[in-house]
Amino acid sequence: MPTAIIADDEYLQREELRRMLQQAWPELTILAECEDGCDALDAIVAHQPDVAFLDIRMPGLSGLDVARVSNGKCNVVFVTAYDAYAIDAFNLAACDYLLKPIQNERLAQSVERVQARLSRGSKSEELLQMMDLVEKRLSEQSNKERLRWISASSGKSIQIFPIDEILFFESDTRYTRVVSASDEGLIRTAIKDLQKGLDPEQFWQINRGILVNMNAIARAHRDELGGIKVEIKGSKEQLKVSQTYAWRFKGN
Repeated sequence: MPTAIIADDEYLQREELRRMLQQAWPELTILAECEDGCDALDAIVAHQPDVAFLDIRMPGLSGLDVARVSNGKCNVVFVTAYDAYAIDAFNLAACDYLLKPIQNERLAQSVERVQARLSRGSKSEELLQMMDLVEKRLSEQSNKERLRWISASSGKSIQIFPIDEILFFESDTRYTRVVSASDEGLIRTAIKDLQKGLDPEQFWQINRGILVNMNAIARAHRDELGGIKVEIKGSKEQLKVSQTYAWRFKGN
């Protein structure tokens, strides 16, 4: 029986896609529903599904990141609301795409394409070849939405932090620390919401609660237990890298 996972940070979108897939592909078993890219990657490794339906923009790892790191382990169908810069690229690739809001007829076409690839025993071999083109278009769209500064509470005052001067963000269940070389403050914005306004090429997520400015990384090293930690310029703190993001620090 064919198997799949669904990854989308919006609950209603996941539920709607599951419902539509049950009608379009009754034989398909949904093994997991994930609300961010990290969970999606974990689900692909754990369940080895035949196909992954991945939203492009998700907290943690994006759908593109998940597809790249999973390295062709399953067929990929991207789900996107941004056709203006993505559709041409997807049409050149072995993978497929679904444009939100998903239409029944378009989903049926996508199911037929995936079924055909499964019958041939093929994966999305061309997926990695089209990543640069898609990401370039993503960047062009996202640059219009970037944060330039952040206002954070620092003691009894409000501190303005230019984005380029921030070393890292660190979240707990209530607050997010904003840390620069000379000061720090607190905001109530969660990491997943911050990511929407930050350049993913500049601010790397290294675990669920930390975004680090890659320009502020002095070095990365393994500790006595084999875990990876990064040292930050202008700070005595060492930040732990979770296994999900260890790929960022592997040598070529």
